[in-house]
Amino acid sequence: MAEDRKVYSIKEDNLGEVNIADEVVTIIAGLAATEIDGVSSMAGNITNELVSRLGRKNLAKGVKVDVVDGSVTVDVALNIAYGYAIPDISAKVQEKVKTAIETMTGLEVNAVNVRIASVDMGSSR
Repeated sequence: MAEDRKVYSIKEDNLGEVNIADEVVTIIAGLAATEIDGVSSMAGNITNELVSRLGRKNLAKGVKVDVVDGSVTVDVALNIAYGYAIPDISAKVQEKVKTAIETMTGLEVNAVNVRIASVDMGSSR
């Protein structure tokens, strides 16, 4: 079963063209989100301890990216650790994901929508 992979052109000049797969943008978003203290994991994803052993591809789970004319809308679903303020963690995730995607790809991020899927009772402060 072939996956529907999209590729976006992020640069084209006399030296050639640079394309980026949509999966790359989703992994960037997933990595950025899990770097925030209080984010237990991506929803439907493995925990951060297992990521280093099993690979980073699983970070794409819980992330949906739509790119239209070089503008990105990101939806992330997170599991949050118990005891953290959801509005604060969500704002930090939004800023971190936006900055990471814009810095690494040159694409403009219009929105980062955060959905809290669950509270992880084992990952409290």
